[in-house]
Amino acid sequence: MTNNTVSVQTTWITKMQFDATGTASQETVRMDAPVESGGKGEGIRPMETLLSAVAGCSGMDVISILNKMRQEVTGLSIVVSGERAAQYPRAFERITVEYLFRGRDLSEAAVARAIALSVEKYCGVLASLRAEITTSYRLETD
Repeated sequence: MTNNTVSVQTTWITKMQFDATGTASQETVRMDAPVESGGKGEGIRPMETLLSAVAGCSGMDVISILNKMRQEVTGLSIVVSGERAAQYPRAFERITVEYLFRGRDLSEAAVARAIALSVEKYCGVLASLRAEITTSYRLETD
């Protein structure tokens, strides 16, 4: 693995529950399906995880950029919503990102520029939504 590689180890727990652990951070997120889909309803849904990654990635970019612009941000809340297709694989057709900033004497132009830079240049999660996907598998015997 190169230092440009990011990976997670995801392990099936029970029913539809999976724990995903970042290999660098060693932090774990529990994912689960709702009860009506065979899960226990005890974790974030995978599609919610994707939207939270968009918010986290863009939020980190925006805060970093605004700090460099010497903007005094005291709070940031980001709501990301996605509209899914009716047919499987029910991919997101549209994603909306709404940022709510709190701060002192925030420049609207600086905020707009920071968001544009995140979305158009820096947010790897948003850029990855257009990534080439490859798969592989291995089988092990008990």
